[in-house]
Amino acid sequence: MKAAIIGGTGYGAVELIRLINKHPVLNLNTIISNSQAGGNISEVYPHLTDSIEMPLDPFDVDQICENNDIVFLATPSGVSKKLVPPILGGGVKCIDLSGDFRLKSPEQYESWYKDTAASEDYLAQAVYGLSEIYSEKIKASSFIANPGCYPTASILGLLPIVKSDLADYHSIIIDAKSGVSGAGRGLSLGSHYAEINENIKAYKLGSHQHIPEIEQILQDESGFPITISFTTHLVPMTRGIMCTTYVNVKESISTDEVIQLYKNFYQDHPFVRVRPKGCTPSTKEVLGSNYCDIGLYVDKRTNRLTIVSVIDNLVKGASGQAIQNANLLFDWDIRTGLNDLPVYP
Repeated sequence: MKAAIIGGTGYGAVELIRLINKHPVLNLNTIISNSQAGGNISEVYPHLTDSIEMPLDPFDVDQICENNDIVFLATPSGVSKKLVPPILGGGVKCIDLSGDFRLKSPEQYESWYKDTAASEDYLAQAVYGLSEIYSEKIKASSFIANPGCYPTASILGLLPIVKSDLADYHSIIIDAKSGVSGAGRGLSLGSHYAEINENIKAYKLGSHQHIPEIEQILQDESGFPITISFTTHLVPMTRGIMCTTYVNVKESISTDEVIQLYKNFYQDHPFVRVRPKGCTPSTKEVLGSNYCDIGLYVDKRTNRLTIVSVIDNLVKGASGQAIQNANLLFDWDIRTGLNDLPVYP
């Protein structure tokens, strides 16, 4: 199957290139970058020299649809909503890694993203690409809205307890921390070395665009209105997300019982690993892999469950999850091309 990447010079795109390069069925055929069209991907990323030597092409929907079976859109939010409709019209499957099609409500998108929403027809077509809960819908679709990185870690950590009806839905607090690659490759004061090194800072308090995405899925899966307290922090590392989530439980339950609940919930999902009692995951233990590792602890004194979920933001939080969704779209084994062990140390 021939694949195209649009927005081909960002961190999400270069991770897609790495993963597609070792995929046994997908073949990278086209890289689109309007800003650097005419150059070569190895000029942007010299580590690809002699391995991936491909031109960077301008956007041409006819050429893309004629020469590819699937398109990955690794564009900033606000761009893919204009590009997806003609590509789908050309009969090509799309996986969008931006946030343009994740929220079903145009009003919510415009409120949180401060931009005009995509057409409601295409919002309705897009399937939210968290394969651990929507695999059947993904298989039947041709257009996937790949989840955000923070929502992936947060939702996977919360789903089993939320769907068990043991959680107090009004008590959910998510303390989230991300490496600097989550901010993308573009230059900004907040991601300068001198600003990040030996520093940790909270940002977008109460206004992060991933808040409604998390709430939307938790509400859909629980059947109840859910609001969360969600605070993001930037930490001085390149990759990784850790979400430490606190939720009150409505009845007495032990740590062992919660761990068993999670293991049962994810027993058929190879990329979610539930840690044994007393073992808390760290970001380096999933580095470079498509795993989400989850650690659990019930504080009997406060009757509060602490959930620690970690992912690599560029793999399970973006490009690895996109490949996982492509595997579902083409009815391949979900692990195809994604069996890498984490890079450690």
